Amino acid sequence: MPECLVFRVPAQHPADVSEVMGLVASGAVDATEIVAIFGKTEGNGCVNDFTRQLAVMALETALATALGCTAAEVGARIALVMSGGTEGGLSPHFLVLARREGPAVPEGKALAIGTAFTQEFRAEEIGRMAQVEATAAAVGRAMAEAGLTDPADVHFVQVKCPLLTSARIAEAAARGHGVATHDTYASMGLSRGASALGIALALGEVDREHLADSAIGTRRDLFSGRASCSAGIELMRNEIIVLGNAQGWTGPLAIAHRVMDDGIDLSAIRRVLTDLGFLEAGQLPPPEAERVIALLAKAEPSHDGLIRGRRHIMNDDSDINATRHARALVGGVAAAAIGRTDLFVSGGAEHQGPDGGGPVAVIARVRD
Repeated sequence: MPECLVFRVPAQHPADVSEVMGLVASGAVDATEIVAIFGKTEGNGCVNDFTRQLAVMALETALATALGCTAAEVGARIALVMSGGTEGGLSPHFLVLARREGPAVPEGKALAIGTAFTQEFRAEEIGRMAQVEATAAAVGRAMAEAGLTDPADVHFVQVKCPLLTSARIAEAAARGHGVATHDTYASMGLSRGASALGIALALGEVDREHLADSAIGTRRDLFSGRASCSAGIELMRNEIIVLGNAQGWTGPLAIAHRVMDDGIDLSAIRRVLTDLGFLEAGQLPPPEAERVIALLAKAEPSHDGLIRGRRHIMNDDSDINATRHARALVGGVAAAAIGRTDLFVSGGAEHQGPDGGGPVAVIARVRD
């Protein structure tokens, strides 16, 4: 019976994979069991954030030795999802997700994981319906791999998606194709948005008839409450990781999610914790906080410039990007609830939750 394992380890810099490889060296996990690694790296989270690529290179190089294969082959078999930006008090870290055969247990649900990759996209497909459709199909494949037959059992879908650069735009133009935008930063949002709508389509959260190129990035009423999409320069395909609770899986871990209505929606985080059996009304005490293996959340400034009727300046600051402000805000709220700062808070929530809000999920140890 399969078991999903999740390990959280710190990173001293983007290329510091010593703690990840320490898990392998200690026997806590075999390199062949690793199916995905999430990372929060200390870059700016924007187009020129190469901390993500540095972390991927370090992981591929180290795991290639452990697996006896090439670095490229590591990238082909393991989803490496790096999210740049650890503003505020967020702590850089890695989440190592693995699958192994565990003991059979009485019928029940436990944390399940499935992964899938799309084909590599052409530049003109990024931020458009081609990306939506490919993502939806890949989510379906990942769900099937995890044995998640009911979309209601899916609690979080993480996607790493590509972005446009000047070189990629020029390459498309040389082939006679236009792209969704010539603004490379805006391309991150369109790619995240298309990926999120693909998730929403796969999970039945939106109807296909409402989707079109023109809806991506504009129809804020269309969103997934379980999507988390991060764009990066280091890839040209979408890498999809589906997490849920499924029959036929074993282990002590479970996942739950809620949707934050805005960046200070502490009650949504508390409801997730309640769903997982945490009884504390305030900040979790250290023993309970350690039961929380991972908190995963999306952060996005509201477009109307307001939080509960009060003005914010996240969208107006020319020095610090708005998504960086949002990560710091949501990271602080989440850390206050959990009592820990190594939390996977990702900025840029286009079509990922309501405007100004976003999904939040917690993976926790719920049984011995």
